[in-house]
Formats: sequence, C-alpha cells, structure tokens
Amino acid sequence: MLWIVYILKCSDKSLYTGITNDLEKRLQLHASGKGSKYTRGRGPFKLVHQETFKTRSLASKRELFIKKLNRLDKIKLYND
Repeated sequence: MLWIVYILKCSDKSLYTGITNDLEKRLQLHASGKGSKYTRGRGPFKLVHQETFKTRSLASKRELFIKKLNRLDKIKLYND
C-alpha cells in the first residue's frame, strides 16, 4: 500500500497538507465537508501537490516537514 502526502489550495487561498492511502476517496471527503475540520467550508479545492511513499511513517514525516514550512516555501514546493 502506498501513502500520499498532498497539498490542497482552498478557495480562500489557504493551503492544507494531508496524508492518505486513497487520494481519490480523501478528496471526495474534503469536497463533501467530511475530510477535515480545517477544510470544511473552504471548498472548492485544487490539488496542487502530491508525493508518494512506501510507508505511512515516511509519509507522516514528510507531512510534518511540509506543515512546518512557511507559505512561500510551500508554494515553491509545488511550483518547481
């Protein structure tokens, strides 16, 4: 099973970073308002970045690293 770290750009221009092993299902949950507390009411969303990992541990470490980045560095990450 592969794990995916992803970044969503919300309609209010904020960025949300998450982790999942089923990206399509997770995006549907976000769109329906059930994905996470933060994304409720901030849709529609645009998937702007994703990275795949072999283990949840590696993906979680990357997610934490990305979450600690400032906004400009996150934008650079998905614009490169």
